[in-house]
Amino acid sequence: MADVAAAAGVSAMTVSRALRRPDSVSAEVRARVEEASRRLGFVPSRVASALASARTMTVAVLIPSLTNAVFIDLLAGVQETLSPQGYQPMIGLTGYGPEEEERVLRMQLSHDPDGVILTGLDHTPGTWDLLRGLTVPVVHTMDLSVEGDLAAEGQDGGCGVQAVGFSQFDAGYAIGAHLAERGRRRIGLIAGQLDPRTRQRCDGWRQALRDAGRHDPALELMVPDATSVALGAELLERALAAHPDTDALFLCNDDLAQGALFQCARLGIPVPDRLAVAGFNDLAGSAWTLPPLTTVATPRRAIGVEAARLLIAGMEDRGPGRENPRRVDLGFRLMIRETT
Repeated sequence: MADVAAAAGVSAMTVSRALRRPDSVSAEVRARVEEASRRLGFVPSRVASALASARTMTVAVLIPSLTNAVFIDLLAGVQETLSPQGYQPMIGLTGYGPEEEERVLRMQLSHDPDGVILTGLDHTPGTWDLLRGLTVPVVHTMDLSVEGDLAAEGQDGGCGVQAVGFSQFDAGYAIGAHLAERGRRRIGLIAGQLDPRTRQRCDGWRQALRDAGRHDPALELMVPDATSVALGAELLERALAAHPDTDALFLCNDDLAQGALFQCARLGIPVPDRLAVAGFNDLAGSAWTLPPLTTVATPRRAIGVEAARLLIAGMEDRGPGRENPRRVDLGFRLMIRETT
């Protein structure tokens, strides 16, 4: 660092600031430091920096999957917010399993991250024990559910849960109410993955249909398989073979709904005249299917941004403590398109 400082004509402290917090120095100084670092082949030692500052400048980010676009969008929001502040996310994949999440979190904590971002509130007692013992801030994402709140109250032991997301239940209710309002009588459900957030949106859908007097449990088709376009096509055929009088379907993720639409086209099933189809998440391409897909737009990237902001505030002692946790509800949008 001293060599870089001499080559750039600045102090070692300025080099440290330019590398850790690029926005804390002028653009001209930053450019000189970066050029000197490149010329000398200098790579800062995270270990030495952590020893000197008691910070690793890393954040543990645990998500279920890297193949689900929902979490790719969330990660993009986290990364674009953490990076300008000098923090680097350490991504851990949980595979939708609470036990695997506990194992991955334990491994991530061995690297002494300055903060933790988790998906959902459905943790094992062991994970809550780990979180309770932390002195760094923790933010949960994608879930603001009553079910999750009760789990936290019963197990978090005073962790002071901070969460950013939206109500999965309310979003499911909105799509169920929409299908009922369109005059559909035999409204079915197709769901895959069956993680807690999927189950919550299914619960909301059921409540909407109960309120409309149209819920029939026989029209529900729920499988544990990971969602995909191919699975959506397969489950559409299974659902209609079992109940040919179905006149509307809510598919709990857009890849399932897109697959169902493609299969309707193959089978000559008119959408929406014969069958209304609705999805969830407003994934890429859903506005461009034929016909365009009715779905629920969820603020994944914004959740990542707000979670990272909340975490940064906590890491810099500017945010609420465990005694006064924050919940940030970013809402959702019902995107009514031609499939309904």
